[in-house]
Amino acid sequence: MTVVSATPDTDALSLTVVTELHAAPERVWQLWSDPRQLERWWGPPTWPATFTELDLRPGGRAAYAMTGPDGEKAPGWWEFITVDAPASLSFIDGFANEDGSPDPQMPDSRTSITIEPIADGSRMTMVSRFADAAQMRQLVEMGMVEGMTAALGQIDGILAEG
Repeated sequence: MTVVSATPDTDALSLTVVTELHAAPERVWQLWSDPRQLERWWGPPTWPATFTELDLRPGGRAAYAMTGPDGEKAPGWWEFITVDAPASLSFIDGFANEDGSPDPQMPDSRTSITIEPIADGSRMTMVSRFADAAQMRQLVEMGMVEGMTAALGQIDGILAEG
């Protein structure tokens, strides 16, 4: 299994997910930089994502929609803060309205990704930080931990393809 741990920390208002992957950091980076690869794992298996925009640079944006088993759409957006290939990136992650604009009724989070070499591949650590306990609780109750764990669990299959 790809996911080593998923740890919500209500004191730090964060969710940390650690994965270990059998691939070099440069290959793991491609999972973020190639929208066709990204949409194969971003979102749980029953809610696959389709990316319509991916401008991976500081100030750039990503736009996507996850589609549920009944055809329900859950659009989202990212705004990239830092990009340091192949070692790290950070972005604001939010829900979107149908037109792609940020949904002010839903919380966003700040997500930092680090990719570091380990003996048999790479360790990718994702830390999502929330503005307050209510926002964190809302996202955790919506299934963020389970969804992220299921989404990341799809990466091994992608990497096995080469």
